[in-house]
Amino acid sequence: MRQPHVDDFVRLVTDIPELSLNRGEVGVVRSTWFAPSVAYEVEFHRQGESHQTRALLMAEQVQVEDGSLFEQFATVGAG
Repeated sequence: MRQPHVDDFVRLVTDIPELSLNRGEVGVVRSTWFAPSVAYEVEFHRQGESHQTRALLMAEQVQVEDGSLFEQFATVGAG
């Protein structure tokens, strides 16, 4: 499985209760951090909310989604 890159869609594989994020939610990688270890800043846009949530996640907390999910998120963000 490849590592995420900026602008990749990733699926959360663990719950992050302190941010009210649940396993299975999809977000977009916005940046990669390399120190002290590799982490990914992921932005989540949730339906019905006017704001986004950003989380700094380790590689084992996300899974890269293959294929284009852009159309799905473009319609969510447009509303």
